[in-house]
Amino acid sequence: MLNLLRKDFIAIKSSLWTILMYLAVFSLAFIPSSEISFHFVGIYTAFGAVILVTMIDIKNNNHHFLVTLPISRKHIVQAKYLTAIVYTLFGILASYGIHWIVRLAVPQLNKPDNSIAAILVSMGIVLVLISIYMPLFYALNKKGAGIINAVFMIALIVLAQPAAFLMQQISVNGGIGGRALLLIPVGLILLCIGSYYLTVYLFNRKDI
Repeated sequence: MLNLLRKDFIAIKSSLWTILMYLAVFSLAFIPSSEISFHFVGIYTAFGAVILVTMIDIKNNNHHFLVTLPISRKHIVQAKYLTAIVYTLFGILASYGIHWIVRLAVPQLNKPDNSIAAILVSMGIVLVLISIYMPLFYALNKKGAGIINAVFMIALIVLAQPAAFLMQQISVNGGIGGRALLLIPVGLILLCIGSYYLTVYLFNRKDI
C-alpha cells in the first residue's frame, strides 16, 4: 500500500507546478470577485489535482503495469482513494492559507475568517465529487477519461453560481440544523464507502 501511494506522489512530482498553477489561477479568479472564494479555490484546486493524477496514470499506462504485479486490485483502488484524500486536504488547506494571507495583506476585500465548519464543508463537497468520479474513471478508464474530465469541469463551472447562492442562503439562515448536521456526515461516509466498493467491483470486472 505504501509503495502504491509513493508511486502516485512520485508520478505527480514533475507536474507539481500544474497544481500550484491551479491554485494561483483559481485564487486570482475567485478571491477578488466571490464572497465564498475560499470554497471555490479549495474545491477546484483539490479536484483538479485528483483529475491530474488519474490522467498521469492513463498517460503512463500505470494500471496495465500494476495489474501484472502481485498486488490486489482492491489495494490499487484503496491507494487511489487515499491519494485523492491527501490532495483534498492539500487543496482546502492551501486555500485556507492563501485566504489568511489575503485577509492580512488586503483587508479591504473583507474576506471572512473561515471556520472549521467551512473547511469541513469544502472537504465534504470534494469527497462527493471524488465518490462520483472514481467509479466512472475505473469503469471507462482510458477510453472515456477525457470525456469524464470534460463533463466534470463543465459541471463545476456551471454549478458554481448555484452553489454560491446555496452557501450564502445557509449562511444567512444561520447555518445547518442540528439533525441535518448529523445526517450529512453519515450520508457522506456511506457515499464514500459505497463508491469505494463499487469502484473495486468495476475494476475487478475490467479486462486490462
